[in-house]
Amino acid sequence: MTTSQRIDVQSSAMAPAVAAPRTAQARALRNLLVAVPYLLPSLIIFTFFVFVPLLKTINLSLYLTNPIGLPVEFTGLDNYKDALSDETVFNSLKVSLTFALYVVPTTLIFALFLAVLANSPLRGVSVFRVIFASTIAVSGATASLIFLFLFHPAIGVFNYILDLLHQPRVAWLTSEATALISVSLVTIWLTLGFNTVIFLAGLQGIPQELYESARIDGAGFWSSFRHITIPMISPTIFFLIVVSTLGALQTFTQVNIMTRGGPVESTQVIVHLIYRAFYFNGQYGVAATLSVLLFLIMFVLTIIQFGVLERRVHYG
Repeated sequence: MTTSQRIDVQSSAMAPAVAAPRTAQARALRNLLVAVPYLLPSLIIFTFFVFVPLLKTINLSLYLTNPIGLPVEFTGLDNYKDALSDETVFNSLKVSLTFALYVVPTTLIFALFLAVLANSPLRGVSVFRVIFASTIAVSGATASLIFLFLFHPAIGVFNYILDLLHQPRVAWLTSEATALISVSLVTIWLTLGFNTVIFLAGLQGIPQELYESARIDGAGFWSSFRHITIPMISPTIFFLIVVSTLGALQTFTQVNIMTRGGPVESTQVIVHLIYRAFYFNGQYGVAATLSVLLFLIMFVLTIIQFGVLERRVHYG
């Protein structure tokens, strides 16, 4: 075989290998063109209601504004320097993080407990499932008004129960020691139904064959719960940790209705501080700056959660 013949044979052998990537690229491009019309409505909504407001907020945070919110003087990063050196801002961030620490672990633990009960083969368990999930239908404003009466220092149910137990009454919403805890209890009750439903969905997705095999091997309830239930619902746990943390850091309604940030700023979460700067003080640039800082904090926390917690997630 001559040299030219060998080259022709090698070229013909390489032709399919070269054509394959080109075919794959053409197929990927074709699939993208098919998907774009279906994604376009969502992309338009996200662009106008998420990305454009975010960019405008970042831009506004670099300016001083007039009383109607129009930029009048470019200040660069001065608003951020002032915010990071303001004790009120640091206090609000501390209150927000403390509030999240109160709410997120407690809600997840109680929701998992209720979901395990609701997943048990008990008579009438469907009634309990409806009761456990009922808080989903309650708005934050409604729940706040209900608990305002329950926490009332004179006619509230909680203090009435303390009277029956011969215990001193508690100034639930007017004491620095108990105000944030009281608002946290409302938030826990309000978000419990959603978390329970999500946990229940995760539990019902676990194959029963795993539990049957564990029982045959002599495993008890706690051993099965630790080595089967928790690993199998770890994606659900991870999802709820991320979502609940972001939701807790954005809490506003309960604080605004029940305490308005008091007493002595003990419940002044960062979102309520943004609200006061924007609506009451007319500091639109400052409010935009605080909004960007809150976004960055939530972004960093989410990255940390994905970097640390997702490693323990079992995608089975």
